[in-house]
Amino acid sequence: MTTVIQTYAGFAAGLRSAPLSDEVRHHAVRAIVDWFAACVPGGVMAPATLVAEALNDQVGAGNASLVPGGRRATAQTAALINGTASHTVEFDDIFRDGLYHPGTPTISAALAAAELAGADGDRLIAGVVAGYEVSNRIAMAVNPRHYDYWHTTATVGCFGAAAAAAVVLDLDAEQTAHALGTAATMAAGLQQAFRADAMSKPLHSGRAAEAGILAARLAGVGVTGALDALEGPRGFGAAMSGPDIDWDAAVATLGADWTITRVTFKNHAACGHVHAAVDAVAEIATEHGITADRITRIEAASYAKSLEICGNAEPITAFEAKFSLPYCVAAVLVRGSVRRAAFEPDALADPAIRALAAKVVHTVDADCEAAFPRARSARAAIITTDGKRFERFAPTRKGDPDNPLTDAELDAKFHELTDPVLGATPAAGLLARLRRLDKAGDVGNLLRAVGLPHAAE
Repeated sequence: MTTVIQTYAGFAAGLRSAPLSDEVRHHAVRAIVDWFAACVPGGVMAPATLVAEALNDQVGAGNASLVPGGRRATAQTAALINGTASHTVEFDDIFRDGLYHPGTPTISAALAAAELAGADGDRLIAGVVAGYEVSNRIAMAVNPRHYDYWHTTATVGCFGAAAAAAVVLDLDAEQTAHALGTAATMAAGLQQAFRADAMSKPLHSGRAAEAGILAARLAGVGVTGALDALEGPRGFGAAMSGPDIDWDAAVATLGADWTITRVTFKNHAACGHVHAAVDAVAEIATEHGITADRITRIEAASYAKSLEICGNAEPITAFEAKFSLPYCVAAVLVRGSVRRAAFEPDALADPAIRALAAKVVHTVDADCEAAFPRARSARAAIITTDGKRFERFAPTRKGDPDNPLTDAELDAKFHELTDPVLGATPAAGLLARLRRLDKAGDVGNLLRAVGLPHAAE
């Protein structure tokens, strides 16, 4: 009997030679562009810089590159550090149906594997698609119950990373299955990590990327894994979600329904659970010309996880502020956006933001809760000093697949995040190469060929 892992492995291995549609390839490139947009600034911040310091014996030589500066490292170390960096500024992509950030573990592992193997842009794209398709479906299958305790990016991310690395390293179906089986037993990451002011959350992504490429490399030389590690009675699904997972549904549309075409690219540098509310209040204020000094009360009603994870009305650190709906709503009204500047020290100390955040009443809306996780919606209302009430319902978030960022908007986001680190000209050069990734030769030249400064040193 074919196991779920074997089904995924056969699909992934087939992508080494199977042609991908232009649409799927385009969405894969969009995902890679977005990954670099998040990774470049994260690469010059803690904890990525601290991980590089801690692993200094593994940095400075090797087959892979650290973003942004192109420093050399071993493949697993590069996957770990880049995976951590790309999840640090909270600007990485989301697969909303799976409560999951697929890009950070998947692309971090795929890029490191591509440099290790001397793979070209086409093979990198195929690996990324494989990682997204396998892990997005596993994430859908085990959630929302899995998300009660586990960080999906840390756990399911191991499968995305392993599938991507297996394709890039040219593993056959049997080897890929063993890579996925080994990745299953490496998968961990507690949600408590982002219920506190700790650096563990971005490390989750890096560790998943590292585990995935390690599992693939081990499988390539014959290390075996449990092939029933997903559906087995003591397997990943039973242990970390429950016994009633529909694994048949999780594999039914492989190769026909491409989940990579339905990825969310963030428009705000904060937890995705605050985005719909931020969008709604910003639209109210813009439409009616409401300034912060005219507001007496803000009502933001969304789904329960939004309140549970992002209900802190008095964040202290930048990390806490990114997980505070009241703070983010106030910041967009006072500062005009919830991009990186909203979490700089001057913004965190801004009395206008703090005063407005204290006026936010954050609750659960029954309709929003019923639609979760397939829709990330919010109802918002602003009450002004003259007693007027203005309301808006955001059925989705800007950046979601039903309200996507255009390629131009995605490129603008890329420049906003990378120009301050790389400089405008090198950033433009990198973006141009990424947009032509299917024509690229050795992916190892991607960073080196555009004259990027060694910003991470």
